[in-house]
Amino acid sequence: MLNFSFENQTRIHFGEGQIAKIAGEVPKDAKVLITYGGGSIKGNGVYDQVVDALKEHTWFEFSGIEPNPKYDTLMKAIAIIKEHNIDYLLAVGGGSVIDGTKFIAAAALFEGDDPWDIVAKQQAVKRALPIGAVLTLPATGSETNIGAVVTRDGNKLPFMSPVVRPQFAVLDPAVTLSLSDRQISNGVVDAFIHTMEQYLTYSVNGKVQDRFAEGLLQTLVEEGPKALQPEHKNDLEVRANIMWSATMALNGLIGAGVPQDWSTHMIGHELTGTHGIDHGRTLSIVLPAVMKVCKEAKHDKLLQFAQRVWHVSEGSDEQKIDKGIELTEDFFKRMAMPVRLSDVDLGEKDIDLLIEKLEAHGMVALGENQTTTLAVSREILNTAL
Repeated sequence: MLNFSFENQTRIHFGEGQIAKIAGEVPKDAKVLITYGGGSIKGNGVYDQVVDALKEHTWFEFSGIEPNPKYDTLMKAIAIIKEHNIDYLLAVGGGSVIDGTKFIAAAALFEGDDPWDIVAKQQAVKRALPIGAVLTLPATGSETNIGAVVTRDGNKLPFMSPVVRPQFAVLDPAVTLSLSDRQISNGVVDAFIHTMEQYLTYSVNGKVQDRFAEGLLQTLVEEGPKALQPEHKNDLEVRANIMWSATMALNGLIGAGVPQDWSTHMIGHELTGTHGIDHGRTLSIVLPAVMKVCKEAKHDKLLQFAQRVWHVSEGSDEQKIDKGIELTEDFFKRMAMPVRLSDVDLGEKDIDLLIEKLEAHGMVALGENQTTTLAVSREILNTAL
């Protein structure tokens, strides 16, 4: 196992009715800015619960944060923060809302010339406004981690800083009952691939991390398809297991002390930035191709994955690996997700621009060993056709 330091200070309130806990989490003298997306929280009762919890607080609101939050939208919140001397942010939504709020928190106190430098130049974020989160769409794990992704002019770029980790997060599975099938599918696959990016590398004898990761993968495989089935539409136990899996997939625990490979995400970001494809759908397209192209480098973990997660026991090692990849693709299809570029109307003619974007963003040596060069990324995209 590799050396590591692990810390996660986000306090989690999990379960039905836990939104009321906001009242005791946000300082009474704080001036709060509630941030949210397109307004679905006003139709499913979440907004009313948040407002009731903040009835003794001074609060304002900022709406319109998009999926793959846009820089220009997020910067509009800064004017509200300055006008009202906001000193606490409460993100109410999915990963995009929480990501966007992290950027707002950092940009509000940024000491440089241009807040875009936080992502474009990876300028250090030393201070940020405190954040709380009410999660409505389990997927990204942003509610307990230090990362975020922001989009501007077709460029989807990440940043990370410990100071933007939410101080607390409310996870109420009941609020996910109003999600569309597409949102459910995107979230389950995103969580699955977050886990894979920290698992499917090479062994360093991190048995605890491996077993935790395999448990999350098996849970998502078992519960994900159920959430799409009419007979389980209102099953809070199914939603609870999905929600907790998504949080655990990217709170830092399973990635501590093991190598990681985020090439699927980096290539996927270019598909989203360039073509506007849902984040989760880009991942279900790219991961199977990564598994095929990088089969030799990931041989031992692919075999372990096939045997432990999919319970493949027959055939040679190579046959087991191939079966594991096949079953992964089948799982994505059961989640109504694409597994080929052709499934989203892209072809060979679109690959050059994606490679240009990767190069422009410095994504020229990806993978756990930095061996996924632009040539390898091209092979991955060709394999995904």
